Amino acid sequence: MRRTTLFDVRVLAAPVALAALLLAAPRAEATCGSTACFLTTRTQDGALTRGTFRFDLSYRYVDQSRKRFEGSSTDEVLTPGVNFAEGVIEPDHHREIRTGFHVLQADASYGLTSRLSLLASVPLVSAKHHEHVVIEDGEEHFTDGDGTTGFGDLQIGARYAFLPARSDLVLVTGWLKLPTGAHDKLDTSGEITEPSLQPGTGSTDLTGGLQYSHQLGTPGSEVFLAAGYRHNGTSDLDYHLGDETQAGIGYGRRFGMRWTGNLQLNLRHGARDRYSSDGVPSTGSTLLNISPGLRWQMTSLLDAYVFLPLPLLQHVNEAQLAPKIGVVAGFSRRF
Repeated sequence: MRRTTLFDVRVLAAPVALAALLLAAPRAEATCGSTACFLTTRTQDGALTRGTFRFDLSYRYVDQSRKRFEGSSTDEVLTPGVNFAEGVIEPDHHREIRTGFHVLQADASYGLTSRLSLLASVPLVSAKHHEHVVIEDGEEHFTDGDGTTGFGDLQIGARYAFLPARSDLVLVTGWLKLPTGAHDKLDTSGEITEPSLQPGTGSTDLTGGLQYSHQLGTPGSEVFLAAGYRHNGTSDLDYHLGDETQAGIGYGRRFGMRWTGNLQLNLRHGARDRYSSDGVPSTGSTLLNISPGLRWQMTSLLDAYVFLPLPLLQHVNEAQLAPKIGVVAGFSRRF
């Protein structure tokens, strides 16, 4: 009987998050600007004026098809499966081929005061198309029907702005992720599919971050630094996604009256997943990415943007698929 499979699709989040960071250069005093607050991967400006509402709708895609063994390329990605029915990890269960990750995401923020903003974010549609070869009783069976589509996990949070100098901004952000998305959808054989392919994680998670932005002498230019940590909870299936540590550095500059270019480096380390207190093989990674991006100010209140996350360094535990390329595109509107 076919068992549920697992591989670390969580590394998809790294380049997608990376692209989302690189939005607007500040318009007045230092704002979060082109960081758009790295840790939370939101596209809103970091500090909103009191009573201002911002809504963002974005499409995100990642092609996860690079076969990696630790820090090198490999011809085969042989990974384990998780049998939730029997509570065991099955080694060398299947060969990974690729995963396509699609998300339609909505982000919103509201300036409660001139320094404090309330935040919300949710994947309205999370679709994952997955291809692998299952090894069962010495036979290999190809399948591409074990992906899922559904509503993701809602995140709510708050962000507070400190202004240590006229050209500087420090932002402290906290997020609470709620298990609103399904985490127990079935695969083609009628068993719970792998956790990384589910629309949600089934856990309640906490994220904290710190961002610093500095305006340069050239009008519309800034540099920024960001760091954060995400503590993931454990689902009712007794599965725990590894905690994440992230850091980023970047530069943004406005060209003309309507265009802003951005470039950012991001480092993300994801710890190994755990199931029933046991480490799950072929999970956990360290990723370094670079993302060029471009924003177009269509009107004084409406922006359009596109970003292309590209991998620079990928080190995974054991064998895994890693991101090959990503795209983030969307619109951001202030009210």
